[in-house]
Amino acid sequence: MLKEINNKTLIRKCGAGFTPYSFDLNIYRGCAHRCKYCYALYSHKYLDSDKFYDDIFYKKNIDLLDKELGKIRGELVGIGTVCDSYQPLEQSLKIMPQVMQYFIKHKNPIYLSTKSELILRDIDLIADLSKVATVYISISITTLNENISQKIEPNVISSERRFEVARKLKEKTNAFVGIHLMPVIPYITDNRENLEGILSKAKELNLDYVVAGTLNLYGETKKSFLNFTDNEFPKVSGKIKEIYSSSKSAKEYYLNTNEFVKKLKNMIGFHNKCSFKEWEKNRPEQLSLFN
Repeated sequence: MLKEINNKTLIRKCGAGFTPYSFDLNIYRGCAHRCKYCYALYSHKYLDSDKFYDDIFYKKNIDLLDKELGKIRGELVGIGTVCDSYQPLEQSLKIMPQVMQYFIKHKNPIYLSTKSELILRDIDLIADLSKVATVYISISITTLNENISQKIEPNVISSERRFEVARKLKEKTNAFVGIHLMPVIPYITDNRENLEGILSKAKELNLDYVVAGTLNLYGETKKSFLNFTDNEFPKVSGKIKEIYSSSKSAKEYYLNTNEFVKKLKNMIGFHNKCSFKEWEKNRPEQLSLFN
């Protein structure tokens, strides 16, 4: 069900301190991509709904951006950091072109993450913004195995098509274009062949960065995801539960994966070409894997 939010603000100040952006903008709440690992399932309780994948809320008062961007004066804004700004409903609602026009007007930098090829609809606007402000576009890719991908993110285009989106953005804009290799899921996507393959493809396309992150399980997401692995990956579900049985074992898994990704990057010769200084300085070890 599609529901409009009578929003009084659009841009939110980030308080976590571990992201490269100080503010974020999410025009949608809920997501039809139906990714089984989505960490944002909890957020719908604030909207009096328990149907995160079906009840999609959207913010309509986009004109508020004119005033709000004037106040933050060039601070980096994360777009689609909770729910994808280019999920299916955006095809008809066409909110993002309005958003991009205001960012161009204010020459304001963005950090945008998506799994959708719909972003290519707005490639001219992204190109225009990248001429006057810093633009980071991150394409999320978890696995090169399409059978696994269809299970863990059933309403998302193939990884091959997502790499094609990254290639076109890199070729036709001045944006920094990279890959969100996340989440890395124990016993499902963390094998060497998969991680090395994604890194190698990023290097082949001359992308600017790869940011990896391990699976985060808590609250509703933990319950939902482990029920899913019980059904779809029963041979490894118990092992995943063991890793996420305590913060200590989850952190140990993070550290081991962190070192593994670093070694693969060095072996392949892929190094981030752009810096996320504030993110790197403040990042919590449990969330992000950097060079």
